[in-house]
Amino acid sequence: MALVTRADIRLHLLCIFFAVGSFVWGYNVGILSSVLVHPGFVRAMGHLTPSRKGVITAIYYLGTCYIFISHLASDLFGRRYAALIGIFTVAVGSAFECGATGSGAYAMMIVGRIISGIGVGMLSTSVPLYQSEVAPAGKRGKYVVLNHVGFVAGLAAGFWVGYAITFWDATEHDIHVSWRVSLAAILIPCFTFGVGLPLLPETPRWLIEHGHYDAARKSLYWLREGSFTDTEVDAELSHIRENVEAHRASGEASWLSLFRDRNLFERLWRASLLQFMAQMCGATAMKYYLPTLFAKLGLPTRVTLMAGGIESTLKIGMTVMEMLLIDRLGRRVTLTAGCVAMGLAMLINGVLGQVYPDNINRAADLVCIVFIFIYALGYSMGFGPAAWVYGSEIFPTSVRARGLNFSASGGAIGSIVVAQVWPVGIDMIGSKIYFFFMAVNLVCIPIIILFYPETKGRPLEDMDLLFNKTIGGVDEDVDEHTEPVLPKNVSRQSQS
Repeated sequence: MALVTRADIRLHLLCIFFAVGSFVWGYNVGILSSVLVHPGFVRAMGHLTPSRKGVITAIYYLGTCYIFISHLASDLFGRRYAALIGIFTVAVGSAFECGATGSGAYAMMIVGRIISGIGVGMLSTSVPLYQSEVAPAGKRGKYVVLNHVGFVAGLAAGFWVGYAITFWDATEHDIHVSWRVSLAAILIPCFTFGVGLPLLPETPRWLIEHGHYDAARKSLYWLREGSFTDTEVDAELSHIRENVEAHRASGEASWLSLFRDRNLFERLWRASLLQFMAQMCGATAMKYYLPTLFAKLGLPTRVTLMAGGIESTLKIGMTVMEMLLIDRLGRRVTLTAGCVAMGLAMLINGVLGQVYPDNINRAADLVCIVFIFIYALGYSMGFGPAAWVYGSEIFPTSVRARGLNFSASGGAIGSIVVAQVWPVGIDMIGSKIYFFFMAVNLVCIPIIILFYPETKGRPLEDMDLLFNKTIGGVDEDVDEHTEPVLPKNVSRQSQS
């Protein structure tokens, strides 16, 4: 068998292209962190207190209502067209943000942030849904992590664009326009992504769910060509169809089934809590307030934006490393290792901030900056990608969009809390706020170890068995599937 097959190339290109949607999400986050400290933006918004700044950041997550919109689009129109609706919504929201001016500038910014939040909410769930459903189980983690690679690439791009516009300040007009241009730049990847989406194949699982069996067969053969034999692809197709029909017969077709069915509820609360922890660990603060954070350590504005760009660029490398490790080490190992790194970084920043307050020791400030970088690397190796991988793979096809959308609201709630707590906390109690987030990270470790069964290498259709065993308290080991697409009664054939 060829080392690199057509299926490998196609899957990588598909998942990389879908990562453009995540790039838009990341850029939306990264550019705001520079816009919040831009003199033209501050002037346009009027009196920008820490509380009002927190509202601009947190209101974005009022797009929690996307849990009722995104799953409808994903289930009715398919994963591609849900992403298309999401990217269009982001473009509309960005237009409002760019046009914020005059006495109603703050209100326009808030409206734009809400609309963008709804669009990004749809993107943030439809992208990993697609990647999870087209990928073979043994490599699913790698392909879904590309979602986070796209996000951190967008985050880095946002920081670097923000850094670049600090040089566009020769006149008052430049200061008035430059931050708007930096926000409008997001329309370029929006257009690219929107044009390409209708040209891509839909996921076989969604097609089977909607009775398009011939299209599903064609799609799956195209996705597996060269990597698996016709017999194996047929076996996977039959396994998917049997699983979809079994869940349909069980009546799992509504939101209520996620709460009424104990098996599904066990997955729902795990995925929701994981998303909540992924934001409560301090990630939202680091994404949005990084330049402000560096400024507290005595760095000038332009240098803080450059440092944010470097930090986000390093995240890309760490996320790529996570992409290579997550299917080898498993979800739980990467999650707990990330929590250890983040907790340590928060501890160091808290302690040094108390021992050397008001930037009286330059060496201590530099150590704090280094550990902020370590925090970012821990997040990119843990919660950042793994929370989305886990949530996108544990639900059955009939409620996968609903389950992932609802669980994503846990992350939105965590983001709202942190976005409000951080700017006020850092202003009121200074570096002591780090101890709170250190404690959150340490508490996450036993929760992950005790309550999250390992999912690496298991076909999506076999998650029922995994969670049934977990719920039933069966202690026997659940076999891990090294060959991803085959049910247990089909043996893998040799390939030439």
